[in-house]
Amino acid sequence: MSNSRAAIRYAKAILDLAVENKAIDGVEKDMRSIVGTITDSKELKDVLANPVISGTAKKDVLSKIFTGSHAITEGLISMLVDNKRVAILNEVAIKYIILNEQLKGKDVAYVTTAVPMTEALEKKVLKQVAALTGNEVSIQNKIDESIIGGFVLRVGDLQYDASVANKLNNLRREFTNSL
Repeated sequence: MSNSRAAIRYAKAILDLAVENKAIDGVEKDMRSIVGTITDSKELKDVLANPVISGTAKKDVLSKIFTGSHAITEGLISMLVDNKRVAILNEVAIKYIILNEQLKGKDVAYVTTAVPMTEALEKKVLKQVAALTGNEVSIQNKIDESIIGGFVLRVGDLQYDASVANKLNNLRREFTNSL
């Protein structure tokens, strides 16, 4: 089973538990905090992905970083550590946020660009994505200079890659195949 599928299953289970306990907003706040913290910290990503570091040490680190989290969030972290899946914590948090937004009738559009988006461009993207999905949409812009130019748009399970890096890879693949 791929990490993405596992992350979706964990996220759905946590969302169901949060709905049952009427703790959707508290858990969503924790998940947004997890995504922000892990995305901003290469060291934390490395610790979570390192198989040499014990699960207990990882659990201690995460409990110190996310002190005051909801009991459901703490349970998720504990379960992922116990199942040796803590490396997908960030992905589970992202999937939770997406599923929760969809539950509310909203979507989150993740736009990866080489440079920050202007406000005018953000409004155009919002308008187009809202027309495509039929839902209220919010945008999260991620900067990744490795795409060189263009953008990668991801809404739910749909992804549109209009990056220069992707086009160069396609050209290289076509060239290699034609030899």
